[in-house]
Amino acid sequence: MVQKSKGQQTKEEVITSAVKLFNMNGYSGTSIRAIAKEAGVNIALVSYYFGGKSGLLEHLMSTFLEGYIQTLEEAFQETDLEKEKISGRLMKIADRLIAYQQDCFYLSRFVHREMTLDTVLVRELMATYLMKEKYLLEKIFLEAAKRRQIRKIPVDLLVMQYRDMIIMPFLQPQYIRKVFFLQPNDGYFRRSYLKFIEHWVGQILKSHDHYRVNVLPHARAY
Repeated sequence: MVQKSKGQQTKEEVITSAVKLFNMNGYSGTSIRAIAKEAGVNIALVSYYFGGKSGLLEHLMSTFLEGYIQTLEEAFQETDLEKEKISGRLMKIADRLIAYQQDCFYLSRFVHREMTLDTVLVRELMATYLMKEKYLLEKIFLEAAKRRQIRKIPVDLLVMQYRDMIIMPFLQPQYIRKVFFLQPNDGYFRRSYLKFIEHWVGQILKSHDHYRVNVLPHARAY
Protein backbone atom coordinates (compact mmCIF):
# COMPACT_ATOMS: atom_id res chain seq x y z
CA MET A 1 0.00 0.00 0.00
CA VAL A 2 1.40 3.38 -1.05
CA GLN A 3 1.54 5.83 1.81
CA LYS A 4 0.52 9.42 1.20
CA SER A 5 3.07 12.15 1.73
CA LYS A 6 2.62 14.66 4.51
CA GLY A 7 1.85 17.34 1.95
CA GLN A 8 -0.82 15.22 0.26
CA GLN A 9 -2.43 14.45 3.61
CA THR A 10 -2.49 18.15 4.45
CA LYS A 11 -4.09 19.03 1.11
CA GLU A 12 -6.79 16.39 1.60
CA GLU A 13 -7.50 17.64 5.12
CA VAL A 14 -7.90 21.18 3.80
CA ILE A 15 -10.20 19.99 1.00
CA THR A 16 -12.36 17.96 3.39
CA SER A 17 -12.62 20.89 5.79
CA ALA A 18 -13.42 23.34 3.00
CA VAL A 19 -16.21 21.17 1.59
CA LYS A 20 -17.72 20.81 5.06
CA LEU A 21 -17.62 24.52 5.87
CA PHE A 22 -18.68 25.68 2.40
CA ASN A 23 -21.75 23.43 2.71
CA MET A 24 -22.57 24.72 6.18
CA ASN A 25 -21.83 28.43 5.76
CA GLY A 26 -21.53 29.01 2.04
CA TYR A 27 -18.44 30.17 0.21
CA SER A 28 -18.82 33.82 1.22
CA GLY A 29 -19.49 32.91 4.85
CA THR A 30 -16.34 30.81 5.21
CA SER A 31 -12.91 32.31 5.85
CA ILE A 32 -9.50 30.86 5.16
CA ARG A 33 -8.85 31.08 8.89
CA ALA A 34 -11.90 28.90 9.60
CA ILE A 35 -10.82 26.32 7.02
CA ALA A 36 -7.29 26.18 8.43
CA LYS A 37 -8.63 25.80 11.96
CA GLU A 38 -11.01 23.00 10.93
CA ALA A 39 -8.19 21.21 9.11
CA GLY A 40 -5.75 21.77 11.95
CA VAL A 41 -3.15 23.43 9.71
CA ASN A 42 -1.44 26.79 9.44
CA ILE A 43 -3.24 29.44 7.36
CA ALA A 44 -0.12 29.87 5.24
CA LEU A 45 -0.36 26.24 4.09
CA VAL A 46 -3.80 26.82 2.57
CA SER A 47 -2.42 29.68 0.51
CA TYR A 48 0.69 27.66 -0.34
CA TYR A 49 -1.26 24.71 -1.76
CA PHE A 50 -4.23 26.52 -3.29
CA GLY A 51 -3.31 30.19 -3.60
CA GLY A 52 -6.04 31.34 -1.24
CA LYS A 53 -9.78 30.80 -0.95
CA SER A 54 -10.57 31.54 -4.60
CA GLY A 55 -7.93 29.04 -5.71
CA LEU A 56 -9.38 26.45 -3.36
CA LEU A 57 -12.85 27.08 -4.80
CA GLU A 58 -11.57 26.62 -8.35
CA HIS A 59 -9.78 23.41 -7.36
CA LEU A 60 -12.90 21.92 -5.77
CA MET A 61 -15.19 22.79 -8.65
CA SER A 62 -12.85 21.75 -11.45
CA THR A 63 -11.95 18.49 -9.68
CA PHE A 64 -15.61 17.57 -9.28
CA LEU A 65 -16.51 18.47 -12.86
CA GLU A 66 -13.50 16.64 -14.29
CA GLY A 67 -14.61 13.49 -12.50
CA TYR A 68 -18.21 14.03 -13.59
CA ILE A 69 -17.28 14.41 -17.27
CA GLN A 70 -14.85 11.49 -17.09
CA THR A 71 -17.65 9.31 -15.69
CA LEU A 72 -19.95 10.45 -18.49
CA GLU A 73 -17.32 9.84 -21.17
CA GLU A 74 -16.55 6.34 -19.88
CA ALA A 75 -20.23 5.38 -19.90
CA PHE A 76 -20.64 6.98 -23.32
CA GLN A 77 -17.68 5.09 -24.78
CA GLU A 78 -19.08 1.79 -23.52
CA THR A 79 -22.19 2.30 -25.65
CA ASP A 80 -22.57 1.52 -29.33
CA LEU A 81 -24.66 4.29 -30.89
CA GLU A 82 -25.25 2.14 -33.96
CA LYS A 83 -26.48 -0.97 -32.16
CA GLU A 84 -27.51 -0.30 -28.56
CA LYS A 85 -31.00 0.99 -27.82
CA ILE A 86 -31.29 4.52 -26.49
CA SER A 87 -32.99 3.29 -23.32
CA GLY A 88 -29.96 1.20 -22.36
CA ARG A 89 -27.53 4.02 -23.08
CA LEU A 90 -29.46 6.62 -21.10
CA MET A 91 -29.97 4.35 -18.11
CA LYS A 92 -26.29 3.37 -18.00
CA ILE A 93 -25.22 7.01 -18.03
CA ALA A 94 -27.80 8.03 -15.41
CA ASP A 95 -26.75 5.20 -13.11
CA ARG A 96 -23.05 6.04 -13.38
CA LEU A 97 -23.51 9.79 -12.88
CA ILE A 98 -25.83 9.41 -9.90
CA ALA A 99 -23.41 6.94 -8.31
CA TYR A 100 -20.53 9.36 -8.88
CA GLN A 101 -22.40 12.20 -7.22
CA GLN A 102 -23.37 10.00 -4.29
CA ASP A 103 -19.72 9.05 -3.79
CA CYS A 104 -18.81 12.72 -3.29
CA PHE A 105 -22.20 13.86 -2.03
CA TYR A 106 -21.27 17.05 -0.17
CA LEU A 107 -18.92 18.22 -2.89
CA SER A 108 -21.66 17.54 -5.47
CA ARG A 109 -24.13 19.59 -3.51
CA PHE A 110 -21.75 22.50 -3.12
CA VAL A 111 -20.61 22.58 -6.76
CA HIS A 112 -24.12 22.38 -8.21
CA ARG A 113 -25.18 25.21 -5.94
CA GLU A 114 -22.21 27.36 -6.97
CA MET A 115 -22.91 26.67 -10.65
CA THR A 116 -26.20 28.57 -10.34
CA LEU A 117 -24.25 31.81 -9.78
CA ASP A 118 -23.08 34.12 -12.55
CA THR A 119 -19.35 34.47 -11.95
CA VAL A 120 -16.28 34.47 -14.18
CA LEU A 121 -15.25 31.07 -12.80
CA VAL A 122 -18.67 29.55 -13.42
CA ARG A 123 -18.74 30.86 -16.99
CA GLU A 124 -15.31 29.34 -17.62
CA LEU A 125 -16.34 25.99 -16.15
CA MET A 126 -19.53 25.95 -18.20
CA ALA A 127 -17.58 26.62 -21.39
CA THR A 128 -15.11 23.87 -20.54
CA TYR A 129 -17.12 21.10 -18.91
CA LEU A 130 -20.85 21.63 -19.38
CA MET A 131 -20.53 22.25 -23.10
CA LYS A 132 -18.78 18.86 -23.33
CA GLU A 133 -21.63 17.30 -21.36
CA LYS A 134 -24.18 18.90 -23.70
CA TYR A 135 -22.29 17.66 -26.76
CA LEU A 136 -22.22 14.04 -25.58
CA LEU A 137 -25.87 13.95 -24.51
CA GLU A 138 -26.99 15.68 -27.71
CA LYS A 139 -25.14 13.07 -29.73
CA ILE A 140 -27.16 10.28 -28.13
CA PHE A 141 -30.52 11.95 -28.67
CA LEU A 142 -29.67 13.03 -32.23
CA GLU A 143 -28.68 9.47 -33.12
CA ALA A 144 -31.92 8.17 -31.61
CA ALA A 145 -33.93 10.76 -33.56
CA LYS A 146 -32.10 9.82 -36.74
CA ARG A 147 -33.04 6.18 -36.19
CA ARG A 148 -36.61 7.23 -35.29
CA GLN A 149 -36.44 5.65 -31.86
CA ILE A 150 -37.86 8.66 -30.04
CA ARG A 151 -40.76 11.04 -30.42
CA LYS A 152 -40.44 14.38 -32.18
CA ILE A 153 -39.29 16.45 -29.21
CA PRO A 154 -36.66 19.21 -29.48
CA VAL A 155 -33.29 17.69 -28.60
CA ASP A 156 -32.34 20.69 -26.45
CA LEU A 157 -35.37 20.06 -24.24
CA LEU A 158 -34.55 16.36 -23.94
CA VAL A 159 -30.98 17.14 -22.88
CA MET A 160 -32.14 19.70 -20.29
CA GLN A 161 -34.80 17.39 -18.81
CA TYR A 162 -32.51 14.37 -18.70
CA ARG A 163 -29.66 16.32 -17.10
CA ASP A 164 -31.97 17.97 -14.57
CA MET A 165 -33.17 14.58 -13.38
CA ILE A 166 -29.59 13.46 -12.84
CA ILE A 167 -28.41 16.48 -10.83
CA MET A 168 -31.63 17.54 -9.04
CA PRO A 169 -31.20 15.24 -6.00
CA PHE A 170 -27.78 16.80 -5.36
CA LEU A 171 -28.82 20.37 -6.04
CA GLN A 172 -31.83 20.16 -3.71
CA PRO A 173 -31.10 17.38 -1.19
CA GLN A 174 -32.72 19.25 1.68
CA TYR A 175 -36.01 19.42 -0.24
CA ILE A 176 -35.91 15.67 -0.79
CA ARG A 177 -35.07 14.98 2.86
CA LYS A 178 -37.53 17.31 4.55
CA VAL A 179 -40.48 17.06 2.16
CA PHE A 180 -40.27 13.44 0.98
CA PHE A 181 -38.28 11.96 3.90
CA LEU A 182 -35.79 10.33 1.52
CA GLN A 183 -32.00 10.26 1.64
CA PRO A 184 -30.57 11.17 -1.80
CA ASN A 185 -27.15 9.76 -0.90
CA ASP A 186 -28.17 6.17 -0.16
CA GLY A 187 -28.53 3.08 -2.33
CA TYR A 188 -32.28 2.75 -1.77
CA PHE A 189 -32.92 6.20 -3.22
CA ARG A 190 -30.66 5.54 -6.19
CA ARG A 191 -32.45 2.33 -7.12
CA SER A 192 -35.91 3.86 -6.72
CA TYR A 193 -35.01 7.07 -8.50
CA LEU A 194 -33.53 5.22 -11.47
CA LYS A 195 -36.91 3.54 -11.97
CA PHE A 196 -38.45 6.96 -12.48
CA ILE A 197 -35.78 7.96 -14.95
CA GLU A 198 -36.48 4.70 -16.75
CA HIS A 199 -40.15 5.66 -16.88
CA TRP A 200 -39.24 9.06 -18.39
CA VAL A 201 -37.07 7.33 -20.98
CA GLY A 202 -40.02 5.12 -21.81
CA GLN A 203 -42.22 8.16 -22.33
CA ILE A 204 -39.95 9.68 -24.98
CA LEU A 205 -39.74 6.42 -26.93
CA LYS A 206 -42.12 5.91 -29.82
CA SER A 207 -43.37 2.64 -28.33
CA HIS A 208 -44.02 3.48 -24.69
CA ASP A 209 -47.35 1.83 -23.91
CA HIS A 210 -45.78 -0.75 -21.59
CA TYR A 211 -44.49 1.91 -19.19
CA ARG A 212 -46.55 2.84 -16.18
CA VAL A 213 -46.12 5.35 -13.37
CA ASN A 214 -45.11 4.05 -9.96
CA VAL A 215 -45.16 6.10 -6.78
CA LEU A 216 -41.81 6.32 -5.02
CA PRO A 217 -42.35 4.66 -1.63
CA HIS A 218 -41.49 6.92 1.27
CA ALA A 219 -38.58 6.01 3.49
CA ARG A 220 -38.72 6.67 7.18
CA ALA A 221 -37.99 10.19 8.36
CA TYR A 222 -34.41 10.83 9.46
